[in-house]
Amino acid sequence: MSIARREFLAAMGAVALASAARPVFAQDWPSRTIRLIVPYPPGGSSDIIARAISQPLSAALGQTVVVENRPGANGNLGAGQVAQSGEEGHTLLICDVGALAISPSVYTKLNFDPSKDLRGVGMLAYSPHVLAVHPSVQVKTLPELVELSKRQRLNFAVTAVGSAPHLAGVAVEQATAAKWEYVPYKGGSQAITDTVGGQTQIIMNGLLATLPHVQSGKLKAIAISKRSRMDILPDLPTIAEQGVTGFESGTWQGILVPRSMPDAVVQRLGAELTKIINQPDIKKKLNDQGAEVVTMSPAELDKFFAQERQRWAGVVAKADIRLD
Repeated sequence: MSIARREFLAAMGAVALASAARPVFAQDWPSRTIRLIVPYPPGGSSDIIARAISQPLSAALGQTVVVENRPGANGNLGAGQVAQSGEEGHTLLICDVGALAISPSVYTKLNFDPSKDLRGVGMLAYSPHVLAVHPSVQVKTLPELVELSKRQRLNFAVTAVGSAPHLAGVAVEQATAAKWEYVPYKGGSQAITDTVGGQTQIIMNGLLATLPHVQSGKLKAIAISKRSRMDILPDLPTIAEQGVTGFESGTWQGILVPRSMPDAVVQRLGAELTKIINQPDIKKKLNDQGAEVVTMSPAELDKFFAQERQRWAGVVAKADIRLD
């Protein structure tokens, strides 16, 4: 046998071994139940959207989709589990993409690198933050809230130190010279519960999870973090209108998977998710609750992630927020 032929056969053998070692193939994926990991407690924005898409996604893929809440460490516990799930290919992450982009700037000892270990599949929805207070707080505007914060202690509920709502509150504080004390929780639903109960006086949280409490009068909305007002709350002024020019923040729910997920699977999954989130009934349900359907391709989501990571790194550095 010639040397060239031996080299050719050896190369083909290596390709075959590599293919056999990879358990995920685009043509037969998915082959079993899919786990959709929500790295926060039930009741938050990511959880609401996960449960809205799980059944349609199951029908589209022909496999059961199970939503699992894995809260802890500001979403990093569940995100890390997905990042480390490797090539098994049936574990997906739905989370606030902006919050995940913040984590590398805040946490000194993450056991995974979101930029290297995860890749974007698609964006699903955007829900601006709403700045709200307990009804007992006698203010109606952001300037009034800022002035009150200088005269008395105000506890500001946030979904964990270093979360997107926390940094949005910090950015407003830096821009207005307000003074409030942050009280961290393990998720948005718990932060809402304590603010509704009066244990904390201020909250900044995704509108999707917070709107029902505003509409019921259990919370009083002060401002919305979108650059323009929302049709669902037309009389609620933006933070930008109330003195913080150009301010915008919010929760961005998207799907990410381990970096090893094959391109063909990512493209197929992204296409199915875009169809599902744009179904009229799902889209209307989210719009009625204060979330806008915003879709991005895998490449666009990865670009967005990088931009958010750079954007919030400066806020983190200025506020000197660091956690182990």
